[in-house]
Amino acid sequence: MTLSVNARAGALPPFRSILAVCAHPDDESFGLGAVLSSWFDAGATVRLLCFTRGEASTLGGVPGDLADVRAAELESAAASLGVESVRLCGFADGALADVDPDELGGEVRRCAASSPPDCLVVFDDGGITGHPDHQAATDAARLAATRLHVPVLAWTLPSQVASALNDEFDAGFVGRQPDEIDVRITVDRRRQFAAIACHASQSATNPVLWRRLDLLGSTESLRWLVGRDE
Repeated sequence: MTLSVNARAGALPPFRSILAVCAHPDDESFGLGAVLSSWFDAGATVRLLCFTRGEASTLGGVPGDLADVRAAELESAAASLGVESVRLCGFADGALADVDPDELGGEVRRCAASSPPDCLVVFDDGGITGHPDHQAATDAARLAATRLHVPVLAWTLPSQVASALNDEFDAGFVGRQPDEIDVRITVDRRRQFAAIACHASQSATNPVLWRRLDLLGSTESLRWLVGRDE
């Protein structure tokens, strides 16, 4: 694959059509929210594919069937971010790594068929938190990209932020050194905060989320998984 994408540090790559690929309802907001809303504010069309309904979460701040609750939360959050459309699949939460990668990659390609994207946006390798579902979603996007001939840009964490979270919460965040980060952007988190509020079942008692956002301030980091010269 030969691509020419010349993004400079500090500038959001000027794509006009984005397809975000994630594992769970809330990944689009807790993780990708500020980046996706920045593209929307820049005039891009943003769409979302989410592989599971998040039914295995151990958080449950609101009553009702968790899969249905989280599906409704996702729709509201996506609207807050400026996401044009959401495709929500029904793969088992917590078991994406057991699904044939070709099947997941096929879902990405089918979602892309109706409106071909300029770029796929995912969580970084390692899944940010180490969650295997996150990695499976990223692998699916990377696999689909080879057929779609589009780049894959990953949201990532600076290593110092990951280390601070791991020390404070005994967590498994995966971070990147400065020379591994390709793009850093300044973000306005107002849309992201509105989207997070839509995920009441997951955000009400989530100190790790709020600490991460505090550590990041107004900056987000991205790196190419499939990029300019692949």
